[in-house]
Amino acid sequence: MAPSLIKRQLLRARNGTAYAAGLIRPDVARTPRDLVWRRETARLWRYRSEERRHRTPILLVHSLVSKSYILDLLPGNSMVEFLRDEGFDVFLLDWEPAGPADAENTLETYADDLIPLAIAATCADAGAEEVTLVGYCYAGVLVLLTAATRDDLPIRNLVTLTTPCDYRELGFMTKMFLEGRLDPEDVIDDTGLVPAAIMDAGFQSIKPTDQAVQQWNLWQNLWSDRRLESYLAVNNWARDQVPFPGAAFRQTIDVLIRDNAMCTGVVPLNGGEAELRRIRRPYLNVFCKDDTIVPAPSAAPLEGLVGSRDATELCLESGHIGLVAGRYAAEVGRPAIADWIRRHSANRKTATAKGRKRARHPAGAAAG
Repeated sequence: MAPSLIKRQLLRARNGTAYAAGLIRPDVARTPRDLVWRRETARLWRYRSEERRHRTPILLVHSLVSKSYILDLLPGNSMVEFLRDEGFDVFLLDWEPAGPADAENTLETYADDLIPLAIAATCADAGAEEVTLVGYCYAGVLVLLTAATRDDLPIRNLVTLTTPCDYRELGFMTKMFLEGRLDPEDVIDDTGLVPAAIMDAGFQSIKPTDQAVQQWNLWQNLWSDRRLESYLAVNNWARDQVPFPGAAFRQTIDVLIRDNAMCTGVVPLNGGEAELRRIRRPYLNVFCKDDTIVPAPSAAPLEGLVGSRDATELCLESGHIGLVAGRYAAEVGRPAIADWIRRHSANRKTATAKGRKRARHPAGAAAG
């Protein structure tokens, strides 16, 4: 039963004072895990479980532009916790914030070197022959490039979550870097990195009125300790950007934005070409109708570009963060993704004979 209006106001006053004093800091990423491999900035975590029921492990690869705790936000509101409790052996590849020594890291550094090494380390630690490879946001681009150029890798299934393909549909953040406007060198600093503050400013430019909305949402959630913790965890993550390696940023501007190469299905990589049609594994492309970071028209083309006979599109009534965290994620998003992975981990013949599919979930509240 919700407290009375007067009690809510008293709770808001108490929590507002604590918030203003910096005393409320959500304790995120609490699912127990072990560091099982590392190389340069790459870190491979394995989540502890006594209930593993599926032989093929899941390797989640996080984006380069933010921190990975959005995938393990809070107990009961965590993608990795959910997948673990569904009986999967869950691994997470994330990245320490880039420093000057990482300024020359390219797309090849990640797609052709670190991700393949992490796949091998996952198989070795899990005692498995194959993995289900999942890329979140920009990491989805990296895992697609990995799968398109490395037929020898033990990838059973491939999943991308809110991954950009048509960069013409990404709006202001990409349009400002079209020919004749900003150049990469305009935002790369003396260390060879794009500073975290620049990355944050870019994301804030997508929704310039968002700060006013956030203040209103903060007021709405102040009376509830649980709701306030969840609200602060999500909003802290949204502003918790990390530096981006300058070399990879130049490639992103020149190849992905200006040439829109992902949308052509052919991306220059490592002196050759990564052709998405070479991806033959079962593939799931998940994107969100209300996503303002990677709008649905940007992500949607991927299902038609890969060469797999079993390519599935899953369009959810959610936002970028609402896909992995929040009520909609718990009720619709995470179960749908887990169900696809479960079915495609059980029997390869069944999984590869179904042909292309589309799946939509029209019901549910939108989340940002």
